[in-house]
Amino acid sequence: MQRPLTANGAPTAAQTDHDIHAAIALSARMDRLPITRNLWMLVLLISLGGFFEVYDLIFMGYIAPGMEKSGLLRATTDAFFGLQGMAGFIAATFAGLFIGTFGLGWLPDRYGRRAVFTLSLLWYSISSAIMACQHGPDGLLAWRFITGIGVGIEIVTIDSYVTELVPQHMRGRAMAFNQTVMFAAAPAAAILSYWLVPTDVLGLEGWRWVVLAGSAGAVLVWFIRLAVPESPRWLAMHDRLGQADAIVRRMEAAAERESGQALPPPLQAVAQPPHRRASLAQLWQPPYRSRLIMLIVFNFCQAIGYYGFASWVPTLLIGHGITVTKSLLYSFVIAIALPAGPLLAMAYADRIQRKWLIVGAAFAVMVFGAAFGQLRDPLALVVLGVLISLAGQTISVCYHAYQAELFPTSVRCHANGIVYSASRIGAMFSGFLIAFLLRRYGVPGVFAGITVCMLVVMLAIGAFGPRSNGMRLDELSR
Repeated sequence: MQRPLTANGAPTAAQTDHDIHAAIALSARMDRLPITRNLWMLVLLISLGGFFEVYDLIFMGYIAPGMEKSGLLRATTDAFFGLQGMAGFIAATFAGLFIGTFGLGWLPDRYGRRAVFTLSLLWYSISSAIMACQHGPDGLLAWRFITGIGVGIEIVTIDSYVTELVPQHMRGRAMAFNQTVMFAAAPAAAILSYWLVPTDVLGLEGWRWVVLAGSAGAVLVWFIRLAVPESPRWLAMHDRLGQADAIVRRMEAAAERESGQALPPPLQAVAQPPHRRASLAQLWQPPYRSRLIMLIVFNFCQAIGYYGFASWVPTLLIGHGITVTKSLLYSFVIAIALPAGPLLAMAYADRIQRKWLIVGAAFAVMVFGAAFGQLRDPLALVVLGVLISLAGQTISVCYHAYQAELFPTSVRCHANGIVYSASRIGAMFSGFLIAFLLRRYGVPGVFAGITVCMLVVMLAIGAFGPRSNGMRLDELSR
């Protein structure tokens, strides 16, 4: 049946209301789904693409000694904004990520989660391979910046993709599982760096092979990811209700096959204001305005704390007098905690309010970080490094789910891009800040800076963050 239109060709208000109500009803059908193998498989396939996003971000710290050895970059420079140092490489990465998240975060909202995620994987693979072939610092930093743009688009897409495909009672566990798969890249990057960075293979420096391995792997995952459907919630919000309904019917049929019984009736639809179409302008109205400000502050500070440790682990260990080879080995042990943290979080991600998990984990980073800055025993440093990683991953699991669920479907990726871009600025700034603190005050000074950032994180989320566990996306956006 032809849609009723106004004189200028736009849908009528009645038709708009009908589409909105149909989208809400479809969302209610999804929220009553039980947790099934089919849903876990969808999350797994999306997460495999995210594996290489994390691989790309994590290997920065591990390949730093190799790039320094090759003469491309230096660990520290005399200037605060020293672009020829490792801080410049980190800054180029997060400058690209900022462009991808802030400037291009609207792409998944306009063209779909699935299409943009596929494009971003190809973007990352090609540009990262080109970067690995550079022999001068200018080309290296330029292609690192371009690679970061692709990764930035992918980051905001993943969180919304996972959030929209699973029912309300699964969001915390789904994001924890997503992070477990993604952060399995951390020990992979660490062990490859341990094997390859100190050596040359086939006449090519080891750090280049570490970069190329991630680039090649992302191409393979691109084909695997073709099995993942578009987000039904996104399709419904863009008036493609037939396609959305077909996907949800397949999900419902899979759930009935696995459970062996009929599904319960759909949950009651959450009432929405008439003619409601979320827009960027509405993000500056209550309740979204306070959420935006709170998450921007949070993302900026948590990024300094998180990447201030994760990206500088080998260098910080060397600062304690540990050799390059041993620092890479110890870093691998610490990196094992990265996927272990989200795996543990699956047990409590939907049981404890996410905002309080973030606050508690930030406090743990402060305590363990202060001890890391003071001790010298290698075993104690590794244990504390593992504990810091576990706490950092708890923050990561919770806030990736948290910030995705606080905004409406139609602008979820763009809103995520805005708040997440603050973490890109923080992480970009962290390279220069950590290098400065390390040079002036040593490892204790680094963790003093991280402590200040974690205090702000605790205040922002603890005092201003809303509760979200177990609430439906439509209810949170009402």
